[in-house]
Amino acid sequence: MNYDFTKIMDRRGKDAIAIDGVGKELGFAYIGAPKEGFSQIPMWVADMNFETCPTIIESLSNRIAHPAFGYFMIRNSYYDAIIDWHKRRNGVTGLTKEHIGYENGVLGCVCSALKAYTNVGDKILIHSPTYIGFTHSLEDTGRIAEHSPLIKDEHNVWRMDYEDMERRIVENNIKVMIFCTPHNPCGRVWEKWELEKVYALFKKYNMLVICDEIWSDILLDHHKHIAPQTLSEDAKMRTISIYAPSKTFNLAGLIGSYHIIYNPEIKEKLMKEEQSTHYNEMNVLSQHALIGAYTSEGHQWVDELNATLTDNIQYAYQFIQDNFKDIEVSMPEGTYMMFLHIEEYLKKHQLTLEEVLQRGWDVGVDYQDGSAFLDPYAIRMNFAVPKSLVIEAMQRLKEYVFI
Repeated sequence: MNYDFTKIMDRRGKDAIAIDGVGKELGFAYIGAPKEGFSQIPMWVADMNFETCPTIIESLSNRIAHPAFGYFMIRNSYYDAIIDWHKRRNGVTGLTKEHIGYENGVLGCVCSALKAYTNVGDKILIHSPTYIGFTHSLEDTGRIAEHSPLIKDEHNVWRMDYEDMERRIVENNIKVMIFCTPHNPCGRVWEKWELEKVYALFKKYNMLVICDEIWSDILLDHHKHIAPQTLSEDAKMRTISIYAPSKTFNLAGLIGSYHIIYNPEIKEKLMKEEQSTHYNEMNVLSQHALIGAYTSEGHQWVDELNATLTDNIQYAYQFIQDNFKDIEVSMPEGTYMMFLHIEEYLKKHQLTLEEVLQRGWDVGVDYQDGSAFLDPYAIRMNFAVPKSLVIEAMQRLKEYVFI
């Protein structure tokens, strides 16, 4: 490999939420600090504990070398980089500068779309388990989540329940869905037939699709992301697709997402809503970070990252299967998160989720309360850390937590 995903970074004092932003006073279930002798292993918030791609640092350094940061224009190379990235990774053709719009964040775009296309009190279709950011976006805009639960098939794979989705659409006169692909927190990478089936529903009921594809580059074990814009002309014209280099390249602190919209009427209405807030403006360094990320070197870096994450996830999944018999987990196909359902373990040992979270924190395993994702018995774990820390975390859980 050309890039080092084994190095353990010291992020203390570097503004990292993953390291310095934990504790009871910040809303976490656990209190205190890890016990003496246990280092902190950050496995909760969805950023990575890997150094970013060197071409990003190079691009930022070149721009920072010029000592002026006034008002600026968006370079054509910014749009060219996005077009080339999606062509090479997702087989997208026909994408032009006119289809691309900047976003301060995926959730900002979600909120703007909700305000542009729905009214306060409207029900919005969404799957559950659900990304906590979607929950907050709906609550903050006065919309109501109509949850269609994902179900596991005989192979323990999360699937959409199309009959349940259609029933909810009809009963609630739903016109908008927030769709997540790959799915967070379940880690499903939807297959083409699944997308075709669900988009047939969207077409039947003339629905707008707000599609969060921020995880689309993080694919495990050779799974393939199917971008809705490549699915059909109808899917292409009813979808707001939202992307960012932040999850892929560990750039969340720089801010900078973008949408792809082919339908000019949808784009015009969305951008009118966004512009009315006067908030949605790019940072010059965010522009140069994306240009540095979406390069040939960036493609290679992501390929090596995905191989590393696949190895980490497969190791952890097998360890859990072999050692934690009362924990239910499905193998993720994308993202670097794993969603553990521990209801049976809690009931068998007469424990609460908060107590298990505290046990983990006591030995430095900093994982996340999954109840916020609408499973009251879940833990969400981030495996975008060097494998040595994955191995150490699993051993600590076996010896001190799930005993």
